[in-house]
Amino acid sequence: MQMIENIFGWFNSQILVMEWLKDLVKILVEDVFGLSTSERLGGSIHFFIYDSIKIFILLMVLIYGISYIQSYFPPERARKILGSMKGIKGNIVGALLGTVTPFCSCSSIPLFIGFTGAGLPIGVTFSFLISSPLVDLASVLLLASIFNWKIAIAYVVVGIILAVIGGTIITKLSLEKYVESFVYGAGQIESEEETLTKKERRDFSKNQVKDIVKRVWLYIFIGVGIGAIIHNWIPQDIIEMILGQDKWYAVPLAVFVGIPMYADIFGTLPIAEALVMKGVGLGTVLSFMMAVTALSLPSLILLKQVVKMKLLVIFVCIVSIGILIIGFSFNYLGILLV
Repeated sequence: MQMIENIFGWFNSQILVMEWLKDLVKILVEDVFGLSTSERLGGSIHFFIYDSIKIFILLMVLIYGISYIQSYFPPERARKILGSMKGIKGNIVGALLGTVTPFCSCSSIPLFIGFTGAGLPIGVTFSFLISSPLVDLASVLLLASIFNWKIAIAYVVVGIILAVIGGTIITKLSLEKYVESFVYGAGQIESEEETLTKKERRDFSKNQVKDIVKRVWLYIFIGVGIGAIIHNWIPQDIIEMILGQDKWYAVPLAVFVGIPMYADIFGTLPIAEALVMKGVGLGTVLSFMMAVTALSLPSLILLKQVVKMKLLVIFVCIVSIGILIIGFSFNYLGILLV
C-alpha cells in the first residue's frame, strides 16, 4: 500500500504538478534573469513561465489521448446512442458524452443543432450543451495538477449533476416549441459510420490538438498573466476584503463577472489558482470557472440564434441557480477538500 502511495505521489508531483519544471524555471529566473522569485517581478515571471509551459504540455498530451478515444465516438454514433434513450437516463448519457468532447461552449452549438434536428429531446441535448464546455476529461488532470484530486473529482461530479438536472428540468417543462423551427429541419442524413485506420485516428488527434491549441492559446496566456498579477501584485487582504469566504455576495459576484468573459477551462485555471492562494473561497472560484465556461456571453449570443428568448432565459436561470448553489455549498464544505 505504501508503495502505491509513493508511486501516486511521484506521479502527481512530477507528472501533473511538474515540480521539476518549477525548479528549472526558478533557476532560469534567478540565475539567468538575475531576479529573486520571492519578490514581485521575479515571482510574476516565474508564475507566468511555469504555468504557461505546464498547461500547454498537459493540454497537448491530454487532448491527443482524449481525441484518439473520441475518434471511436463521432457525432453520428453519439446521436444514435442518445436517440435510443429517454428520460433521466438520456440526460445522464448526454451529460457523460459531453465530458468526452473537448469543445468550448460556442463549438458545442453546431452539435446541439444536429442532435436536436435529428429528433433528440431538447432536455438531452441541453445536458450535453451544459457538460461539454463545463467538464471534460482533460480538466480532471489539469485541476488535479493545480489543486488536488478531491477538488478535481468534485468539480467534475457537480458539473455532471448540474448538466443532468438542467436537462431534466428543461425536459419536464416541455419547451420544444421555443426552439427555432429551422433547427428541426437540420436532421442528419443516415449513413454508415466510417471505420478509421490507426493512422487516420492519429492524424485526427494531431489535428484536434492543433485546432484546440490554436483556439485557446491566447486565453491561456491572458489567464496566466492575470493569475500572475493576482498572485504577486494584489495584496491578499484586499482580495479577501472583496471575495473573502465570509462575504455572502462573493459567489454571485463571481458569476456576474464570469458570464461576460469567454475562455475555456484551461484559461480560467491560472486565475483560479491565484485566487485560491490569496484566500478566496473554493466555491467562489469554482463558480467563476463554471460561469465563464458554461454561460459565456458569446455562446449565449450564438444560442439565441437557435432558441427563442424564453428558452434562453430559462436555460441561463437554471444554470446560474445551479452554479450559485454549488458555489455556496463549496464555500461552506470545500474546506474538507483542500
